[in-house]
Amino acid sequence: MARPHLEHLEQKDPALNINSRLPEDKNRSDNPTGSGTASTRTRTSTRRGITVWPAVETLMTPPILALFFALAATALVFFFSSRQNLHPISASSDSPSPFSIPTSAAFSPASPDSKKAYKMSATEQTFIAIKPDGVQRGLIGPIISRFENRGFKLVAMKLVAPDEKHLRSHYADLDTPKNAKWFTPMIDYMKDQPMCAMVWEGRDAVKTGRAILGATDPLASAPGTIRGDYALDKGRNICHGSDSVENAQKEIALWFEKSQVLSWKHSQAHYFMEL
Repeated sequence: MARPHLEHLEQKDPALNINSRLPEDKNRSDNPTGSGTASTRTRTSTRRGITVWPAVETLMTPPILALFFALAATALVFFFSSRQNLHPISASSDSPSPFSIPTSAAFSPASPDSKKAYKMSATEQTFIAIKPDGVQRGLIGPIISRFENRGFKLVAMKLVAPDEKHLRSHYADLDTPKNAKWFTPMIDYMKDQPMCAMVWEGRDAVKTGRAILGATDPLASAPGTIRGDYALDKGRNICHGSDSVENAQKEIALWFEKSQVLSWKHSQAHYFMEL
């Protein structure tokens, strides 16, 4: 049905049939008598079978096709992602989709049990000891001020001179043949020397206490920490702090009797923490 219509248009306006006109014109110029070769006639008749408009030929270039497919892929991705956004988080889903819209359940208030656990951390205790170099340099007061200003409560403190057995019990996890090169000189330096042993209580006392002290190596400690402000050498790093809640409990029991750790109410606690 389309072919007779195209032939009718070509008869009315020969300029429309560009593909068939160019070979014929060339054939006429090469053969003035009008007798073209068979191959030329065959090629002309073949191109006449499929008429392609010049604008369509321009659009069918590889760059245009690549751009078209890229736009189509982008549209598909946008379509499917927008459909996922319409589905809220399922209450029974353990791993919700990152494209999901949070529902009111995601912003529900904390349960009473979680609030109770959060308040329990306000009574966490940590063991802090000022080593002989800190005591000799008169840093007991400044170190105590650091913890008091942060809002921690001092519940036990005493000045002691531990013997070698006591120190080896305290540093039992470090007493290995691998560490013998520096461990034995450290014990010899600290034994029978004045040390200030303390127990501090407060929210996340172990983690925050370590942050107040700074890194074990003073040269790696940030300015503003105790070791970053007062120490230079790892063997003279001023103080010791518990590195976990479990070790804090063991160290407190090693250095203090239970009756020596006081329980008292801080009159300004509500100014430091939400109780």
